[in-house]
Amino acid sequence: MTNKKLTTQNGAPISDDNNSISAGERGPLTFDNWQLMEKLAHFNRERIPERVVHARGYGAYGTFKLTKDLSEYTCANFLNGEGKETELFLRFSTVAGGQDSGDYVRDVRGFSVKFYTEEGNYDIVGNNTPVFFLRDPQKFPDFIHSQNKNPQTNLPNPFAHFEFWASNPQSLHQITILMSDRGIPYSLRHINGYGSHTLSLWNKSGERYWVKWHFKTDQGIKTLTNEEAAQKEPFGHQKDLVEAIERGDFPSWTVKLQIMPEKDAETYEINPFDLTKVWSHKDYPLIEVGKLTLNRNVKNYFAETEQATFTPANLVPGTGASPDKMLQARLFAYGDAHRYRVGANHNQLPVNAPKCPVNHYQKDGAMAHGCPFHTGSDSPQTEKVNYYPNDQKEMPQQDPSVAEPPMRLTAGTIDRFDTRDEDNFTQAGDLFRIMSDDQKDQLTSNIVGGLSQASESAQERMLEYFTKADPAYGQMVKDKLKK
Repeated sequence: MTNKKLTTQNGAPISDDNNSISAGERGPLTFDNWQLMEKLAHFNRERIPERVVHARGYGAYGTFKLTKDLSEYTCANFLNGEGKETELFLRFSTVAGGQDSGDYVRDVRGFSVKFYTEEGNYDIVGNNTPVFFLRDPQKFPDFIHSQNKNPQTNLPNPFAHFEFWASNPQSLHQITILMSDRGIPYSLRHINGYGSHTLSLWNKSGERYWVKWHFKTDQGIKTLTNEEAAQKEPFGHQKDLVEAIERGDFPSWTVKLQIMPEKDAETYEINPFDLTKVWSHKDYPLIEVGKLTLNRNVKNYFAETEQATFTPANLVPGTGASPDKMLQARLFAYGDAHRYRVGANHNQLPVNAPKCPVNHYQKDGAMAHGCPFHTGSDSPQTEKVNYYPNDQKEMPQQDPSVAEPPMRLTAGTIDRFDTRDEDNFTQAGDLFRIMSDDQKDQLTSNIVGGLSQASESAQERMLEYFTKADPAYGQMVKDKLKK
């Protein structure tokens, strides 16, 4: 028998949680049912708005162990000192569908990591693919709308998928990955993760390096065909991840970096900040730097996985952004989404709270309760001064020593630049050419499944794109469309 007393939110013990107060056994309820009202009012507010992308999520805690000292490239303390370990939270997700989508849909999978470093949280917000559908954020809301359900019927809408892609050839590389045999993962343990964006590191000497993060699954890549996926239970990915960790079969990823000296970006054969392209591994080989392991499940899905917030603006000294246009937009958009969904003080929730001292002058707002989760820190909500600069010696002061070195820009004229005529096809063709015959067959069949429902105009444009990538690619799709 438990000694814990059932209470209301204000801590008052509850004598009866099964029966409401009524005017007689068969009479109406009375207005003094304050326990009932609290219970129903809270129930009405149990859900927060779901994410407009990455809505269906799966999360777990783990560690990152550094196996190669990176002080040559960065002064970030969690990347300095071989053997150093950093706690983390990893959230997987589907991308286009809502929380009602199935685990085995053909979709990109989100792969976002929050490192709880000694100097603050560092977030890598990526996917299980090294590229994305767009290089310019102006079309991102339109892209997501095109992947959502039909606004009238609320049914999946392949017509819209391909109509959008037909007008945006920059999507071809990602389409080729999504429609390939890797489009439906067997489990979340069997996918790679990528930072996708070009990020940066900088060292104590002020030298900057452009970097790409790669998380290579140690479980091996394992995928499903459309037919195999149709036989799976809707919550299989969630179940598989939870049960693997519970039985001690901790999933892990080998962490690798591609590193480019800052100056190289000016002359590299492609735009290294173009999110639709990869860097050649021959030019910038993968460097193994660590091991990521998941070893602890969440205790409450809503409080942790659903309320976990990630943003590429969560940077720490020694790390930085880049001129990647999609990244630049996400530096604002991700944090703004969290302030809308969860609240202005979402970083005070345990899953999001840094594990280092936090001192700032951002005050108040809904659910402002200080940061009791920060060991050794003063609560930023209870300080006696809420402005800066001030003359109070004991108050937090800025630290010029952690300033990021200036970034050299060769942007030229400030204007809108149409990138439609850039090379959108070579890397998609390169990917097609290294596929086996079976992979090519799956790829083109998956494309035709949706493309056959698109307009004739969209079909013609997509065939043109496939052919430009590789004539055999276009011909295979064309032949299957005729059947």
